[in-house]
Amino acid sequence: MWKEENNSLYKKFEFKNFSEAFAFMTRVAIEAEKMDHHPLWTNVYNRVEIWLSTHSAGDIVTDKDKKLAEKIDALI
Repeated sequence: MWKEENNSLYKKFEFKNFSEAFAFMTRVAIEAEKMDHHPLWTNVYNRVEIWLSTHSAGDIVTDKDKKLAEKIDALI
């Protein structure tokens, strides 16, 4: 479940291994690029953490972030 905190949407994802985490990040990158909306994220081994906010709106959560979050959830 996405959490809204510090003016961003946040979610942590865990996978079986690094390859699965990286493949997920690749799928997210393709969707993010289509929307021209790029996340702040980290990856360590099988864990991916994502923060979404709209920089052009003053680094707050907007509908654009919520739409990307839905697309990300559909990629799992």
